[in-house]
Amino acid sequence: MMGEKILLRLFMRSGDLYHFGPAYERIVSEASRQRLAGVTVLRGILGFGARGTLRPSNLRLMGDAPVIVECIDTAAKINTFLNDISAKIFRHGTATLERAGVVLYRAKDAGRHDEIQLLGGITPLSTLPEIQGAIHMHTNSTGLLLRIFIGESDRYQKRPLHEAIVEKARELGLSGATVLRGSMGFGANSVLHTNKVLVMSSDLPIVIEIVDSRQQVEKLLPALDEMVRDGMITMEEVQVVAYRHDPESPPAAPGPGDNPRSL
Repeated sequence: MMGEKILLRLFMRSGDLYHFGPAYERIVSEASRQRLAGVTVLRGILGFGARGTLRPSNLRLMGDAPVIVECIDTAAKINTFLNDISAKIFRHGTATLERAGVVLYRAKDAGRHDEIQLLGGITPLSTLPEIQGAIHMHTNSTGLLLRIFIGESDRYQKRPLHEAIVEKARELGLSGATVLRGSMGFGANSVLHTNKVLVMSSDLPIVIEIVDSRQQVEKLLPALDEMVRDGMITMEEVQVVAYRHDPESPPAAPGPGDNPRSL
């Protein structure tokens, strides 16, 4: 499992259903059935996409929220898996492919371990497969994944910075954004922040992920230059293989202060 592999990322919502259960849970089950090397579900705290803005309620533990499902394996297995779930389960959201250079993959009681070594540089996207088969609306276009690392207490014009960035991205017509809250971390100021009860922090790490074309992402850069005073922004090329919206699904209900127009 070491070496060049593929990272599939599915941007969707926890409220998307398949046979009366959360679609992302069925996707994880299918990944387990197909014995993919690894699957992780990340839950967001704010996001927007083709069905409008999604702001989970703090009063509902099981409320609808943006989620990202990450799967890693070989190009062939990811290709088969993506086509299988797109035909049955993955009816909404965006799917991207990235290079995943695996430098460590260990199972319990596996015996002798190989030494950890970084992989050599390669041409971006050169190892990504061309997705073929049943997936509808696939684009196979090159896009940019922008990651914005800030703190939860950061503000812009007296409002949470992550909310201001998401609103600006939507105003500029970008395809979507997902906000993830971390539980521990440090940044440029080297101050450790954690969500442990005895060290309650009001400045947990926040990561905003935006996927779109280079041209669209560049529209956001001047605003980020003004808004982000303390943080880090990274970018990487990704292959956008699907941008899906089921036409039979109604748009998301607008939140407070949200424009009801569905993007």
